[in-house]
Amino acid sequence: MRNNKRKTSQFGFTLLELLVVLVILGLLASLVGPQVLRQLGGSKTKTAQLQIRELGTALDLYRLEVGRHPTTAEGLDALLSAPAGARGWNGPYLTKRTLPRDPWGNDYQYRSPGQFGEFDLFSLGADNREGGTGEDQDVVSWE
Repeated sequence: MRNNKRKTSQFGFTLLELLVVLVILGLLASLVGPQVLRQLGGSKTKTAQLQIRELGTALDLYRLEVGRHPTTAEGLDALLSAPAGARGWNGPYLTKRTLPRDPWGNDYQYRSPGQFGEFDLFSLGADNREGGTGEDQDVVSWE
C-alpha cells in the first residue's frame, strides 16, 4: 500500500515549478511583444507605399488615355468615374473599383499639379498630420 501512495504523489508539478514557468513566459513576452508591435507599424507603412504606387500607376494610365492627370478638384475619384470633359476616359482604372484608404483609415491626399512632380500623392501617417517619425511619418509618392 505504501508504494502506491508514493508513486501517485510524484505526478504533477509543484507550485514553485509552475511559478518559475510563468515568470519565464512573462519575461519572453515582455521581450518579444514590443518587437512584434514595431514590425506591425512598419508593415502599415510598407502597405501605404504599395498602395501609393498602385494609385500612381492608375494615374499614369489615366494621363495616357485622357492626356492629363486629374485636377486636384477632380481628385482620385476621376479614376473610378469619368469627370466632366475628360475625353478618352476608359476607366475605371482601379481593379477593385473603390478608392483605398491608407492603412490607418484616412484618405490619401492628392494634388495636381504637384509641388514635387506632375502630381503629389501622399498619406499623412498614423497621426494624420504633416511630418512625424516612425509610424507617424508621411508616406509620399515623390521619394
